[in-house]
Amino acid sequence: MKTAITVLALSTLVQFVSQAQPAPATDHLDHRFGAGLILGEPTGVSLKYWFDDTWAIDGAITSSFHRDTALQVHSDILWHAFDLFNVSRGRLPLYLGLGARVKFPDGDDQFGIRAPIGVSYMFDNAPVDIFVEMAPILDLAPSVRGDFNVATGVRFWF
Repeated sequence: MKTAITVLALSTLVQFVSQAQPAPATDHLDHRFGAGLILGEPTGVSLKYWFDDTWAIDGAITSSFHRDTALQVHSDILWHAFDLFNVSRGRLPLYLGLGARVKFPDGDDQFGIRAPIGVSYMFDNAPVDIFVEMAPILDLAPSVRGDFNVATGVRFWF
């Protein structure tokens, strides 16, 4: 049910933005800071800041529902490849990153390393992007174990 609502919300946003009056394409560095929602595992608030034309930092304050339901905070340094996918409108960069995650379940807090990979569709005519990512995680404390995040989201750029 949550997946169906997510797909419906994102498709409605894409339809709304695609019907907007076209504006001149803007460089993603014109709007360096983005804020929005991330939905899936985890679900919460997503933030991103561009350092230059290929490097950015992102982060999220979320609720995690996998294994131990808990508050989760993560941040990643991301590298973007803009020339891998050609699209007629907008841009579709692939991104790879490395970062950290802290999860606060009842009991022992967890700390791990994340390695996200994803794609982001950046609209030409609106300061909005939508993204899908997956991130393998290696928890290092309180014990070593593997985990995984998969989520989609939307950010508005300022």
